[in-house]
Amino acid sequence: MSARAYDRSADDLGNIVNLGHVNFHIPDQSVATLFYIEGLGLTRDPYMMSGVDNMWVNVGDSQFHLPTGAPTQAPVTTTGLIVPDLEALLARLTKIRPRLLHTQFDFARADNHVEITCPWGNHLRCHQPHAQSYGPFRLNLAYAQFAIERGRAKAIARFYDEIFKAATTLQTSEDGFAVHVGAGDHQWLIFKESDTPPPPCLEHHVQIYLAQFSAPYECLLQHGLITQESGPHQYRFDKIIDLDTGALLFQLDHEVRSMKHPMYGRALINRNPALSIRSFQAGQENFNWRDS
Repeated sequence: MSARAYDRSADDLGNIVNLGHVNFHIPDQSVATLFYIEGLGLTRDPYMMSGVDNMWVNVGDSQFHLPTGAPTQAPVTTTGLIVPDLEALLARLTKIRPRLLHTQFDFARADNHVEITCPWGNHLRCHQPHAQSYGPFRLNLAYAQFAIERGRAKAIARFYDEIFKAATTLQTSEDGFAVHVGAGDHQWLIFKESDTPPPPCLEHHVQIYLAQFSAPYECLLQHGLITQESGPHQYRFDKIIDLDTGALLFQLDHEVRSMKHPMYGRALINRNPALSIRSFQAGQENFNWRDS
């Protein structure tokens, strides 16, 4: 028997296999198109929600869901994206800035990423592709990060570990503890301790897919946490609790789906945002968002 050549645990995903979408309410679909499609360079799903009341926006094999409604104010959330070209992103954001002066839209370049505030005040952070940190993806919804009260990180890690059998890691820094909950291939739900966390927002939600669907449901049901029986392939809950005391740790609406959900694994179209009328190249319309 030869010595082990690989760390096989590096490919363990845990039970959460995909961060399917992040949902925000937005009041103006045209402004959302300007920001998410023209500015970020993403792609509107051409098959689903193609009217003026909702927009699904593709990010690799994940999405933003943007139903029309009173704007979701979720400063508690930072959505992390991997984008193929930060310089091209900055050029697009600069181009749309004059048309969004009446909104909260803003952006700034950091050392190796771009910090962005959407027109309604929600925070995004765009990173350049980096195989070691973010896997083989050139376009991906990498994480949703939430600010939590100090002293709650370990109990949140235990919640996801015991109920969902998720791949959780507890990281420490000068700022305190942060829990990284594996939510797919190089995808995470991140809960970072803060001295002044903003209040949670239940006007938005995250959607996850599970390999083992029923066992977490039974645990959540025992704790009285199920908020919606959506159908045979989906349920919802919105409270993360201390499993010993039942105390509320954080509120976040989770839409939980099984891998038998008809939407699981649906092929999503991702366009090449570098193409224009002047730079068009036949056969280059579809963007290869993942390196083989």
